[in-house]
Amino acid sequence: MLRISHYLRALAGQSPPPRTSPPGSSRAPVVIWTLLRRCNLTCKHCYATSADSPFRDELDTRAALQVIDDLHAAGVRVLILSGGEPLLRDDLFELSAYARAKGFFVALSTNGTLIDERNIEQIAAAQFDYVGISIDGLEATHDEFRQLKGSFAASMRAIQLCREQDIRVGMRTTLTQQNYPQLPALLDMLHEYDVQKFYLSHLNYSGRGKRSRTLDAHQQMTREAMTQIFQRAWQDIENGRDSDFVSGNNDADAILLLHWVQQHMPQHSEYLHDMLQAWGGNASGSGIANIDNTGEVHPDTYWWQHSVGNVRQTSFRDIWLDQPQPLLQQLRQHPRAVGGRCAQCRWLSICNGNTRTRAWAEGNLWGEDPGCHLSDSEIGLPPQQRIPCAAL
Repeated sequence: MLRISHYLRALAGQSPPPRTSPPGSSRAPVVIWTLLRRCNLTCKHCYATSADSPFRDELDTRAALQVIDDLHAAGVRVLILSGGEPLLRDDLFELSAYARAKGFFVALSTNGTLIDERNIEQIAAAQFDYVGISIDGLEATHDEFRQLKGSFAASMRAIQLCREQDIRVGMRTTLTQQNYPQLPALLDMLHEYDVQKFYLSHLNYSGRGKRSRTLDAHQQMTREAMTQIFQRAWQDIENGRDSDFVSGNNDADAILLLHWVQQHMPQHSEYLHDMLQAWGGNASGSGIANIDNTGEVHPDTYWWQHSVGNVRQTSFRDIWLDQPQPLLQQLRQHPRAVGGRCAQCRWLSICNGNTRTRAWAEGNLWGEDPGCHLSDSEIGLPPQQRIPCAAL
């Protein structure tokens, strides 16, 4: 995840640089916990391929509480409760209260459609540090992408209710060809609804997202979208607004940010370069972990095709820190041993090979990331040799 606003605030002298660990180091990660796989929606980009039905062998309450103890013992302090749709889990508030009592930063990741006047006070009382709600375009686009008419209206009402309860809210958007033209309107909604955070997620080719990769935004669309976000983030900083813009699932965004700063405030470009170098790019398998609904541990939420252990049989500390599988060790190499354009990229030490699951979807886990939006000249590749045509 690229913390755009944090870096820009550091350049403006309003905050220290984001805290980082040495790239590739073994560390207690941010854990995204897929509490259950069931969901009331069937979104086209769902990594979990969820459906509105029960799934077998999920962790019960007792096992889930033990997982929280296990994570705490391993040094984990940031826990994102996700799904499926976590509000469908009867013990959600028991689990979140237990985690908060142990000192975790606890966030709720939801589609928002189940937040209404009947449960908003209970959600407020849970004191989530942050509630992220997915909005994937304006009404018709969102409803079609989420495959439920009325889902947009329900999710926007959820945002409104959360803000009325003074809950910190974020809006998450997965960029596609369909919603790219609507991005300015979506960004305007942040001010209209007093939303504090905007998370632009690039499409990852996993679960239903693998089948929907033809919907992925073209490279030029992606670049233009990121430029809009950089501009909005900087405008908010200049206007004294406490907003937080981040992007995820395309670590090449960091290079676009560096180029944008070189163009608009070149005096700060060296400082930003050093901060991004310390950040180190993609952190799957090191700074990010996923626990799925059955206790399997994955390098991140898009790696469900590979487990590195199960918390029912082995402690999270053993899985992640003390006895990591070879895959985790490979992911923690910095820079990673990747091929194709990534291997020759001048920015590899910042990006770290970007998102490996997109490369895997193309048939080579360690190949180049097909989602990279940087040109050959930008990454330092020599111009292609052209064969001159003989005159007729």
